[in-house]
Amino acid sequence: MIDELRKIGLSDLEARCYMVLHEEPKISGYEVAKKVSVSRTNVYAALRSLTDKGLCRVIETEPVLYDAVPIEQVVRLLHTEFEQTTRLLLEQLHSPPQTSPSFYSWQGDKAIETAIRRLVSNADKSIIVDIWSEDIHWVEEPLMEAEKRGLAVTLISIGECHTRLKNVLVHKRSDDWNNAVARKFSILCDSRSTLLGSFGHGLKPTVLETDHPSLVELLQNTFYHDVVMEQIERDFSKELAEKYGDHYERIIDSYRKYL
Repeated sequence: MIDELRKIGLSDLEARCYMVLHEEPKISGYEVAKKVSVSRTNVYAALRSLTDKGLCRVIETEPVLYDAVPIEQVVRLLHTEFEQTTRLLLEQLHSPPQTSPSFYSWQGDKAIETAIRRLVSNADKSIIVDIWSEDIHWVEEPLMEAEKRGLAVTLISIGECHTRLKNVLVHKRSDDWNNAVARKFSILCDSRSTLLGSFGHGLKPTVLETDHPSLVELLQNTFYHDVVMEQIERDFSKELAEKYGDHYERIIDSYRKYL
């Protein structure tokens, strides 16, 4: 809960003090300081800040006692303030004119996680994700939230996977794939915005964000290919394996010198 409280603007000490007040209401600053094992000076400063932020109430007794404002009331206040702020931003700040397609680079786990959540949360109709099974944890939670919002979410997993998502296509992969240095992934939202990148041992996670129509079309065509092949393999897997090999080796082998 400390991390969640920090997300709404509390410092680490403020969050810890709030949790103490939540668990044991109407106690003195001295008692709070004992429970968080921090000097009284710092704790009293944190309690004043919590009071200013509307998360703590003061009872004027001797000694002064502190009480947490119920979290339900705090959440409603934050929700109301957030709606007011967003409404003002939308009214006052207009989107700039559409420019030519751009390419943006994101590096590091936190930046990539934020970019994934932003694109997924801004999708209106559909999301298509093509990703290795080892890396599904990067996208599963935001995709689950998108499903709850009624979006058409399709996950294409490279390799067998276990996920709570509803619409999953699984790509078989040969042993050769296990030697891959980079595990590519892509996200296509509403056929207009994309993320492309790679994960892998020893690689610094980096993704590219773009709305370039050529890459959007490329990912669309890849998706159509995946859907068609998944249905064909479902209906004719035995015949395909007999004619072309389990992983289409008899087709691919003649091209390996180019790959």
